[in-house]
Amino acid sequence: MQLLDLTLPSPEENLALDEALLSAAESGDQPVEVLRVWEPVDPLVVIGRASRLHEEVNVEVCQQRRIPFLRRASGGASVVTGCGCLMYAVVLSYQLHPELAALDVCHQYVMGRLQKSLAREVPEIDFQGTCDLTLDGRKFSGNSLRCKRTHLIYHGTLLYDFDLTLIPELLRTPPRMPDYRQQRPHESFVTNVPIPRDIIRQRLLEAWETSGEMVDWPRDLTAQLVAEKYTNPEWTSMR
Repeated sequence: MQLLDLTLPSPEENLALDEALLSAAESGDQPVEVLRVWEPVDPLVVIGRASRLHEEVNVEVCQQRRIPFLRRASGGASVVTGCGCLMYAVVLSYQLHPELAALDVCHQYVMGRLQKSLAREVPEIDFQGTCDLTLDGRKFSGNSLRCKRTHLIYHGTLLYDFDLTLIPELLRTPPRMPDYRQQRPHESFVTNVPIPRDIIRQRLLEAWETSGEMVDWPRDLTAQLVAEKYTNPEWTSMR
C-alpha cells in the first residue's frame, strides 16, 4: 500500500483529493491501494453525501464565524474537523479483498485494524456502533465509506487535541444516533484520544503496512472536482 501524506491548501482541495484517489483507482486496470493522511489548519464542517444541511449544521453560526461547510462524497453524518484532528483515507481493492463487498465485514476489517493499532497506546480503546472508535464510551473517531465497482474508500477523523467546544457550536443534535450514545449531547459524547499526533500517524502506517510514497497523485482530477463540485454551492446545499 502506498502512502500519501498530503494536506492541500484549501478544504475544497482536500475533500476533492479523497474522491479523486478513489476515481483514479477505479479508472486503472490494476488494483491500487493507498493510505492518505492529512490535517486541516482551520475549522471545517464536513457533511455526509446524503445529509440534510440545515438539519445537521448550524449554518448561521458557520457563516458568522466564516467557517466553511462542505459536502463529501461518502455517507454518514456531519463532522467538525480542524487542527488537532488527524484525517485519514484508505483506498482498498475488491480484487485483493473480495470479502470487503459485505459492508459489515468491511467495517470490521478497517475499524479492527485501527483499534488494534491504537490500543497499543491506550488499551481501553473500543469499537462501537457501526464505525466509531471510543474511549470510555466517548467517541474520538467517526468514519464513513464509499463503494464503487472495483475499489472503495474508507475515511474518517481521529481527534487528539481538538477544540471540542466547536462541535456543539457548529453542529445540531444529529437526527440519527447509535444506541451506545444514549441520546447524549455532543459535550458528553465526544472526546480527544490521549495519543500524540506523531504516534497516531505512525500507528496508521503500521496498521496498513505502507511501503513507499505516492508521488503521482491525481492532480488534474482533483482540480476538476474542485471546479465542478466542491466549489459549487449547489453540491453542498443540494438537500
